[in-house]
Amino acid sequence: MPPTIEYSDSVLEHFRNPQNIGEIEDADGRGEVGSPVCGDIMRITLKVDDETEVIHDIKFNTFGCGAAIASSSVLTELVKGKTIREALQITNQDVVDELGGLPSIKVHCSVLAEQAIVAALRDYYDKHPKKEMPPELAKKAQTLEEAEPQH
Repeated sequence: MPPTIEYSDSVLEHFRNPQNIGEIEDADGRGEVGSPVCGDIMRITLKVDDETEVIHDIKFNTFGCGAAIASSSVLTELVKGKTIREALQITNQDVVDELGGLPSIKVHCSVLAEQAIVAALRDYYDKHPKKEMPPELAKKAQTLEEAEPQH
């Protein structure tokens, strides 16, 4: 029999009642990431105010385990209402902390959430070539691309 995985109340709440689920049809940015090892797939769509660069709407669709769904849900809550630069300061550890912890074999779900928001923000800048991509976004994207989530 496989070992039992214990989840925090916050993980269970976000799994049972995810926030900001869905897709924004006319999204300013879209990011989709997945883990070939565990099969989790996360898609983030967002709307950004072009002048203030505030992320005023963000939605997710996640195909995966409860920890992946909870990580996506928490990420959207952490990002919504923040500027792009503020959103870039959010790490997978912030997601883990907001969830009250994740079992070590599920921390990769929080990494996928961080990768998904970075992918969506890169897409936003790709669609707005006259806007200058913040250097920290390019750096974070490169760092996350080089890091394979641990399982």
